[in-house]
Amino acid sequence: MDLEIGQRVQVRRMRDRVAKSLASRLGKTGIVKDLKLLDGQNIGALVTFESDQYTTWFFEDELRVIE
Repeated sequence: MDLEIGQRVQVRRMRDRVAKSLASRLGKTGIVKDLKLLDGQNIGALVTFESDQYTTWFFEDELRVIE
């Protein structure tokens, strides 16, 4: 998947166990605000959620582009 800044995305899964506040974001949509190469292989996306402007990082494979 090729993520781009400004794309709308949906959280489709979470790799790790996370706090309830973050787990509640599963299935929610947001906007990609920034991208970062994490370890030479994985891309991280900084996502801001439309509902409350909460911002956090996700791995690329945890997201699905909304068209």
